[in-house]
Amino acid sequence: MKKAVVVGVDGSPESLAAAGWAAREAVLRDLPLRIVHAWLWQPLDIPLVQNRDAEAQAARAVLREAEEQVSARYPELPVSSRVLPETAVVALLAEAERSALLCLGTRGHGALLGFLLGSYGQQVIAGANGPVVSVRAYDGEYPVRESGEVVVGQQGSPEESADVLGFAFEAASVRGVPLRAVRAWSLPPVYTWSASLALADAAGGLEPFERKELQEALAPWRDRFPGVQVIEHVEMGSAGQILVEESAEAQLMVVGRRARRAPIGTRIGSAAHAALHHARCPVAVVPHA
Repeated sequence: MKKAVVVGVDGSPESLAAAGWAAREAVLRDLPLRIVHAWLWQPLDIPLVQNRDAEAQAARAVLREAEEQVSARYPELPVSSRVLPETAVVALLAEAERSALLCLGTRGHGALLGFLLGSYGQQVIAGANGPVVSVRAYDGEYPVRESGEVVVGQQGSPEESADVLGFAFEAASVRGVPLRAVRAWSLPPVYTWSASLALADAAGGLEPFERKELQEALAPWRDRFPGVQVIEHVEMGSAGQILVEESAEAQLMVVGRRARRAPIGTRIGSAAHAALHHARCPVAVVPHA
């Protein structure tokens, strides 16, 4: 049985934009679409202000709106929907476990919205065992594009970045567009005070080393996806800043993450954080191997 593309909706413009993007992705990958809405009945001590039937109907209405939107545009796409009787984080992490990818709506320069208000979005992205795609609303400033490159950030060894590159190559392949592979690098501390940087470059030092690392990571995926044109992009600087700059004309960005616990919650890494908040295209976050 094929895994589905899953999208979490809450009735907001952001989640409806995510549903539209997820539907197109399902068509491109020849997969079914599953639309979910997390709603858990939590009775209060003041029942007069609560109506379980009305809230349940509202939850189903959220699904109907999203389902009608995607079915009107993609009438042949197999679509299912379900209200998940669980809290948002628990429900979405479970969906991510059994899906090809999970898609969520987001507003740029801020936290994920709706039932992902506050830290929920980061919890889902940091805890998911599979790809999670963050999609902006159709707001004019960050339109969801159907043209342009797929951009992927590569870091670490070929083994560490295998899942990230695999997802990116497949995304570029089903779209028939080039893949821009970005490897950002910075100087080790010794070079911040040493005058030998020019000598190191002249001797074929740091930049050629980083380019070789990128080429080795890309090699097996180039063999697996020979039809994908690959553009190698090696640049010194902040990975987050460089990726955000490269997102200007991209239709999708793919970044990896290695979740780390912090005193105030779960961190997903500076590059992924920068891309999620500032990239001008949907961002797929894929856990490292």
